[in-house]
Amino acid sequence: MLPMRPQQRHARFLGSFSVGAAFCALALAAPAAAASVPKGLEAGASIQSRSADSTVRIVAPKGSVQAARIAAEEASARGLAGTGGSSLGRPDFEELVGVRENDFLLAMPRVDGVGGGEGGVAGECSPVISTHTNANFQGGQYNAQGGFAEQEIAAASYTVSAADFPLRIDLCEMIFATFNAAVTTTTKWSVLVWEGTPATGTLKYVFSSNGLDLPHLVMPPGTNGTNIQFGIDPGDPEQMIIQDDGTQTFSIGYRIDDHNNQTGNPCLVAPPSSSNAFPTTDVGGLQQPSQNWLFALNCGLAACSGWKNFSQLSPLCRPSGDWVMRATWTPTNCQVPGACCLPSGACQSLTEAECAVLGGSFIGDGTSCGPNTCANALVPCCFQATGGCLTLSAASCAAAGGIAGPAGQTCGTYVCFPIGACCLPNGSCLPGVSPTACAAQGGIFQGNGTQCSAGLCPLPTGASCFPTGFCLILTEAQAIEAGATWYGPGTTCADLNGNGTADTCEQSRPEDLNNDGVVNGQDLTILLGAWGALGGPADLNRDGVVGSSDLTQLLGAWG
Repeated sequence: MLPMRPQQRHARFLGSFSVGAAFCALALAAPAAAASVPKGLEAGASIQSRSADSTVRIVAPKGSVQAARIAAEEASARGLAGTGGSSLGRPDFEELVGVRENDFLLAMPRVDGVGGGEGGVAGECSPVISTHTNANFQGGQYNAQGGFAEQEIAAASYTVSAADFPLRIDLCEMIFATFNAAVTTTTKWSVLVWEGTPATGTLKYVFSSNGLDLPHLVMPPGTNGTNIQFGIDPGDPEQMIIQDDGTQTFSIGYRIDDHNNQTGNPCLVAPPSSSNAFPTTDVGGLQQPSQNWLFALNCGLAACSGWKNFSQLSPLCRPSGDWVMRATWTPTNCQVPGACCLPSGACQSLTEAECAVLGGSFIGDGTSCGPNTCANALVPCCFQATGGCLTLSAASCAAAGGIAGPAGQTCGTYVCFPIGACCLPNGSCLPGVSPTACAAQGGIFQGNGTQCSAGLCPLPTGASCFPTGFCLILTEAQAIEAGATWYGPGTTCADLNGNGTADTCEQSRPEDLNNDGVVNGQDLTILLGAWGALGGPADLNRDGVVGSSDLTQLLGAWG
C-alpha cells in the first residue's frame, strides 16, 4: 500500500523563492515546514550569486577525459549507470524543501592558472546552450527534490541537428539545494555524458568528485543553492567529443554518489533534508517530459525505478517541472565565413567552400571585407587579345582591360584561357573547347590540355523499361542486351503518380509525349519546345538530340 502524501507547503524567500518536491526516490519523512523570509530579502528582492571571493575555481586536469572513458566503461559493465537497480523496496513520497541563494562550484576550463570564461578561439564555431528549464541559473524559484538517494541520477537529453555532430561538450550545469540544513553538508557527485539517451544510448564519460582536483559539493548550514558547473580544460588535447549514434541526441546527468548523511535504507527512510543537498527542478511546469530522465532505485514500484523519462513515471513520483540543468556545447565541423576575393576583384563574406565554388581566394576564417581587401591583392591578369598574363593588383588589371584571375594566385600557377576536351550528356566528346563553351553544351570540361580518347566520356544512362513494366537505369547497350526499351539519356524511373510503375514505362507510344493516349498538336508543341535539347523524352529516336528526325517520327505516328 502506498503511503499518504505529506501536506505541501511552500517556502518563500528571495522574492517569491518557493520550492517544492515531487520525486519517486522519496522515503517516509515529516512534511517540511514553511521557511521564513531572511531579513532584508523580502518578496520582490532579486537574487544575486555570491561574491567572487566565495567562488571555488577548479580545473578538470589533463588526462581526465581518458579516465572518464574508462570509468564509463566500467560503470556500464557493472550496470551502475542505467542498466539496473537495487533490490530495495521503498515507498514513494513528496517533500517540500527550499534554497536560499545560488553559490557556484566551478569545475571550469582554464589555461595557465587563469579561470575559464566566455569566448573562444577566433574562427571557432559558436557555442550553443541547450536546456529544457525556464529557471534562472543566477537565482529564482526552484523545487528541491528531497529524498533523492545515493546512486540515483538526474539527466536530460538534447536532440540537435545531425550537421552539428561531432560536437564538444564545453560545460554541464545543475543547481543543487539544501533546506534549513543544521550542518555543513558535503556531497560526493558525478557528471555523466551519453551519446543518445541515458536509457538506450552509450555512456561515454563519467567524472566523479574526489575532494582534490574535483572538489565535493560543500554547502554551509541553512537554506542554500549551488550551481555545479563542470567543464574540461581547453588546453587538454582530449575533450568530451560526442558522435551521432543515429538519434541526433546527447545527454548529460548528475549522480549523487554519497550524501552527507543518508541515515539508512532510502526506501524506508529518506535522506534527512536537514543534513543533505538535493538536485532541483523548476517551478514553471513540466515542459519536456520525454527529455527529462531519472534513474531511481528499485523500491518495489516498477513505474518509479530504473531509467524512466518523466512521461514514463507514475504520477506518484513524477516531478512537476524540468530539471534545472543545461549543457553548453560547440559543433566541431562548422564553417566560419571570412573574406573571399572573387575573380572580379570584389570581396564577399563566404565560407571557404562557397568561395572555392565561385573561383575566389579565401582570406581566412573570421576575416572581414574592407575597402581594399581585394583591391590590393595581386591577381593573375589575363589579356584576351594576346593570351598573355601579368601579375597585377585587381584594380590595375581592371584598368588595363584585363580579366582578373583568383586573388592569391600568380601567372605561374594560373591558366588564363584553358582549352580541352568536353564530355557531352550523350557520351560523345568535343575536342578543343573552353570551359564556358563546354558548359553551354551541357557538358563537363575535362581540364586544360585534355584530348578526346576512347573511354574518356562515360556512356549516358537512362530509363530502360522491361516488358513486365520494371524499370532500370542502364546504358543503351545494356538495355538492348537485356531486351529492354531504352528511353534516352537522362530519363528516370521516377513513379510520380505512385502507382508502382515508372512513369516513363507507362508510355505505350513514345510519340505520345503528354501520355494522354493520342499523338496530336499538344505533343508537337512539347517536341518543338525541346528542340535542340540533348536527350530527354522528346528525343524519340534516342540519338542524343531533339531534331528533325524526331519530328518526322512524331508526325508519322499522328493520331
